[in-house]
Amino acid sequence: MDFLSFKRFISIEVLITFYYIGAVMTPLMLWSIMSWAIKRYQLIETDFNQVKEELWQTLTPYQKFKALLFFILSFLFMELFLRIFFEFLIAYMQIRDAIVL
Repeated sequence: MDFLSFKRFISIEVLITFYYIGAVMTPLMLWSIMSWAIKRYQLIETDFNQVKEELWQTLTPYQKFKALLFFILSFLFMELFLRIFFEFLIAYMQIRDAIVL
């Protein structure tokens, strides 16, 4: 009953599990949903592929490198932010447990 009334927090192990689920499954799910949506609507798929190819052909190799580097760094910062957020939650629960007990 304490869990349902928020008098007791979920365990740290649950947070760690959710972190790994989020860190691994979120990028995979976003990629699969995006791929499904593009394939689902053929009009979008043809326009998407056409624009993608035209854009990629107009970029210089340096611009292509910068674009790829931007997306890789964005992904890594997203993962880092997720890790810091869960570490904050775990630290908060440990501090609260130390104060309450």
